[in-house]
Amino acid sequence: MSKYLIYFNQQWVGDHPEEWYSERGPLAMAVTDEMKAAGVYVFAGGLEEEDGPIYSADPTSGAVLITDGPYVETKEFLGGFALIEVPDDETATMWAGKVAEACGWPHEVRRFKPQRPAG
Repeated sequence: MSKYLIYFNQQWVGDHPEEWYSERGPLAMAVTDEMKAAGVYVFAGGLEEEDGPIYSADPTSGAVLITDGPYVETKEFLGGFALIEVPDDETATMWAGKVAEACGWPHEVRRFKPQRPAG
């Protein structure tokens, strides 16, 4: 079994009326419940946008510098993600399609590198 990250950048969401968003929430929760029932769910969540704290940790000066705000100026930022554990790419992309359809905007799916055994 491999772990996969299904994610979206906030900018991929687009502009929609509040009513549209309120209709998407139950659809996304239904897919999350389906993942849990199938035993593939590890974790999922949306990230705070403007109201949440953002910190950067930069070790490049020889000491770790913690600052408020993103280190890199970028137009895109991570909006949310789901972490699943499934046997193959085909299954991962099937779940990514379900999540994207429920949310109504594009998502990407990437496999995590295999972890080395402890010890």
